[in-house]
Formats: sequence, structure tokens, C-alpha cells
Amino acid sequence: MRPHGSPVQLERRRLHALTLLDQGVPPVDVARTLGVNRRSVRRWHARARSRGRDALRAVPAPGRPPRLDPSAKRRLEQHLLRGAQAAGFPTDLWTCPRVATLIRREFGVRYHVDHIGRVLRALGWTPQKPERQARERDEGAIRRWVRVEWPRIKKEPVR
Repeated sequence: MRPHGSPVQLERRRLHALTLLDQGVPPVDVARTLGVNRRSVRRWHARARSRGRDALRAVPAPGRPPRLDPSAKRRLEQHLLRGAQAAGFPTDLWTCPRVATLIRREFGVRYHVDHIGRVLRALGWTPQKPERQARERDEGAIRRWVRVEWPRIKKEPVR
């Protein structure tokens, strides 16, 4: 399982572990300090001894580069926060097809609708659906009913 963090953060953690080991801190204490497994600390130490400190450096992540750069993702999030109606949609509900349309219109990038959920999750957004409520709903009358009527008609436990 891949550890959490960017390649740069992971490299920084490995190099910090090596610094602590060089200062004479036992691997078990280094592992506890950094929140990693002690075997990882020993593996990093062995790799640094055999191949040098550069063996702990971050390597570029494989795979296709993202189509939206970090600044475009920040701008996308600003668009999303303004709401779907501000983007020209009839209701304020964001759907994956609407977000795909927004990305295509604003950034000139085409994403398949099924991939939009991953883009939104990477931004920290979660799928949510607004609760339906009647337009005629009277909150005051509901509170009154719960406070007055419900206790009156509620069934009491048998003693």
C-alpha cells in the first residue's frame, strides 16, 4: 500500500529518518517519531548505506500528467463554490455532467463524465444530494407539533 503524502513529503520523511539515525536515535524511536513501521526505517537505512543518500530521493510518479494543473483546479473550485446557477445552469445542483460541461467550457479540457467524481474527490468534494422539502413547509408549525402534540399522542411504555 502506498503511504500518504506527495513524493516530496515522503522523501523529506525518509531523509529526516536518516538524519535521526545518524544522530544515534534507535530505529524503533525513529519509527515512532515519524509514525512509520520500524521495518521501513531499517529498509531506508540499509538502502542509504548500500547505495548512498540519493537512493532515498523521490522518483517521478508514473502515469499520464493531469490535464488540469493546480492553478486550473483552484479556479475550478472557485467556479464550483459560486454555484451551478452562476455557471448558467437552471438549478444550483452540481452533477457530474454539469461539472464536465463547465470544465470543457472554462478550460477547454474534455473529461469523461465517469471521471469527474475522481476530479472532485481530489479537490476534497464529496457526493451529496440535497434533501427534498415541500415549499409549503412551515418550520414553526412543525416545532409546535413536536413540542405539544407529539408528547400528547405518544404511546407510553407499559409498567
